[in-house]
Amino acid sequence: MRDFLIALDRSANKSLQAQLREVLVSAILAGHLRPGEKLPSTRHLSQQLGISRNTSVLVYQGLTDDGYLRTSERSGYFVNETVLEMGMYNSSQPASNPVPSAESNPIEWQSKILKVPGDQRNIHKPRGWQSLPYPFIYGQPDQSLFPITDWRDCVYKAMGKKWLDEWSEDTLDNDDPMLVDQIRTRILPRRGILVGEDQILVTLGAQQALYTLASLLAGPESRIVMEEPGYPDARNIFALRESQIIPVQVDQGGLPVDERLDGADLVYTTPSHQLPTTVTMPNARRRALLKKASEQDLIIIEDDYELESNYVGKPLPALKSIDQEGRVIYVGSFSKTLFPGLRLGFMVASKELISEMRALRRLMVRHPPTNNQRSTAFFLSLGYYDVYVRRLHRAYRERWAAMGAALETHFADAEIIQGAGGSSYWVQLKQESGIDTDKLAKVALEQGILIEPGSVYFNNNQNRRCFRLGFSSIEDSRIDAGLEQLAALARRSG
Repeated sequence: MRDFLIALDRSANKSLQAQLREVLVSAILAGHLRPGEKLPSTRHLSQQLGISRNTSVLVYQGLTDDGYLRTSERSGYFVNETVLEMGMYNSSQPASNPVPSAESNPIEWQSKILKVPGDQRNIHKPRGWQSLPYPFIYGQPDQSLFPITDWRDCVYKAMGKKWLDEWSEDTLDNDDPMLVDQIRTRILPRRGILVGEDQILVTLGAQQALYTLASLLAGPESRIVMEEPGYPDARNIFALRESQIIPVQVDQGGLPVDERLDGADLVYTTPSHQLPTTVTMPNARRRALLKKASEQDLIIIEDDYELESNYVGKPLPALKSIDQEGRVIYVGSFSKTLFPGLRLGFMVASKELISEMRALRRLMVRHPPTNNQRSTAFFLSLGYYDVYVRRLHRAYRERWAAMGAALETHFADAEIIQGAGGSSYWVQLKQESGIDTDKLAKVALEQGILIEPGSVYFNNNQNRRCFRLGFSSIEDSRIDAGLEQLAALARRSG
């Protein structure tokens, strides 16, 4: 039995009895009071609301007569299970509380909200995708590969009494020193980055890093170069600052370095595995980009979102590793290697910027959850992370090869972008095929095939011939059959 905090207006034209009935009916139909749930006694409710017990009794009896409630001898009043049969029960719709009167002046939120992020185009992932036979979804690791026992061991260690003071206190704007040390000594050197602790900030994933960077570095007059196609969330974040977005079409070497970068303030790039095409920016172009940044006084944001996945040759060091002027801001994340729900990432930049980022983060969330930080630190320090990454690498390389072969067989006429790593493929269909990949994605989903239409990655939303295929959540043995069925659907929809 739950207590109710109900506001009754004694100056209203409606009687207290009518107001109480209205609130209870609304709560029942909206699912706040669920079928079979016990209500407070009439005595308790009367005392809580400061009304006569007779008012409570009359309301309960009236609701019982109308089928909303039922009584049980010596047990009290319960929400009648038959409300499910009344056709109005909807647990997803909240009750309106209070109900506006004829004299009220409800707020018009459309005139109050200064930014409308809900209107932006975003990547969508359907609920329950795990049950689909062919989930070519991106960014979701295979749970069967995750070392749950090892992770549980790290969580158990972090929750021990020995470390209680480390994670239970409010650390204001500080990060877990153990995690910072692991990032500095184990993660970043693999990308060729050698920095001090004061140049690292732990974030709630790459999204928070990008949002706070936009808050500090971008404004209405800013000109920001983005890859085309490119990461929609980064584009949307900068668009909220009303900055001018300059899309630059990528090629086989990623972001071109030419006069289109002149006059810009920021450049957002994904040089290791361009998102979404997965191509890698070669060394010569990286040095050209840094030279251009120096000449034009540019700031570069390097998003190294898949820092542990390379299947052909040796991975190139991060752009940040050859930056001698502090112009590159490096953004990394544990989402693609550990799990997205962890919401942990990190940023590397000059200590002056990190200091201001830390101050801004304090105003937002103070710091990421310290228990998650310490658990991740143990996972790294005990070597579990390295073992897991090797396991992922073996599995993903097999799926990468299987998908490449299946695409050559079933989409021979398409342009297939095969980068040196990553966990997805970018497919571009010929113009003459007449296939709209937004429509293809909807038809495929009805057949249990989940793909990601590519239009959301383009600034103008006009390109509907591309789609992305992730392979991190599908077994290699199912890839060929899934793509064979997808190709058949594509031929019928062309």
